[in-house]
Amino acid sequence: MEQQMPNSSSMAQFLLLALADRRELQLLHFWLFLAISLAALLANGLILSAVACDHHLHTPMGFFLLNLSLTDLGCICTTVPKAMHNSLWDTTTISYTGCAAQLFFFVFFMSAEFSLLTIMCYDRYVAICKPLHYGTLLGSRACAHMAAAAWATGFLNALLNTANIFSLPLCQGNALGQFFCELPHILKLSCSHSGYHREIGFLVVTACLAFGCFIFIVFSYVQIFRAVLRIPSQQGRHKAFSTCLPHLAVVSLFLSTATFAHLKSPSISSPSLDLVVSVLYSVVPPALNPLIYSLRNQELKDALRKLMTGCFSEAINSPSFACYGPH
Repeated sequence: MEQQMPNSSSMAQFLLLALADRRELQLLHFWLFLAISLAALLANGLILSAVACDHHLHTPMGFFLLNLSLTDLGCICTTVPKAMHNSLWDTTTISYTGCAAQLFFFVFFMSAEFSLLTIMCYDRYVAICKPLHYGTLLGSRACAHMAAAAWATGFLNALLNTANIFSLPLCQGNALGQFFCELPHILKLSCSHSGYHREIGFLVVTACLAFGCFIFIVFSYVQIFRAVLRIPSQQGRHKAFSTCLPHLAVVSLFLSTATFAHLKSPSISSPSLDLVVSVLYSVVPPALNPLIYSLRNQELKDALRKLMTGCFSEAINSPSFACYGPH
């Protein structure tokens, strides 16, 4: 039952969207989320270990891939555990502070991920279109600065939006209509016109920056594909495509699901559809990103194979488990 609250300071908790009404379906959702989260943790953990262990992956793309895996792990760990808890214990509540923390970290990791995907596109553009300048434009210091800028952008975006949205009086009840704390759903509970317009201003600025990144990605890939098609050898074209297609697939999955989730028409909206769409953009991409990259990246596949076989043999032959061997 919704509680009518005069302002957010007196609100003790929010009501999240129930994943299912029947107990059997709630438990099914719990096991599905558990399987997805374990797969995401394992896959991203393997990529983090492979990049750290294999010196062949100590490249700008490997460094950015390591950062991308961290954002994927962050996204999964922000939304899924609470959804699993609610499904297992047949509840829909989340505390006020828990909701604020969940919103902050979700916006933080999602913003940082999109910034990293844009930087990784720049990496592919320089590698294929300006190979002679690659070492200069993407040196270790430049890569560290770009990664730091991505994380700082995510942090600032999350801080501004979370601080603003939770400073608004929320008097339209406490039911969010989403299985995790998401900014548009909290904004619907606001009854402050000035605060509402201020938050809309923040969202417009964020959307403009995201659209600018999108235009940069599209422009870069137009230049990349033009350069690749001019490569005379088929083997050279195949190698160039194999390094670009995983990134393009990840960007497409991220943008298509997030765009559809936030821009779909209200006329086709329903609780079940909203749930499926929100899972598609908040849970599925972090679990699939490692698979997409490992399918096409031969160096990454070799590193993962070496890591798993090395750790397996080490575990058999020695009581102490160590993955790091001599390069």
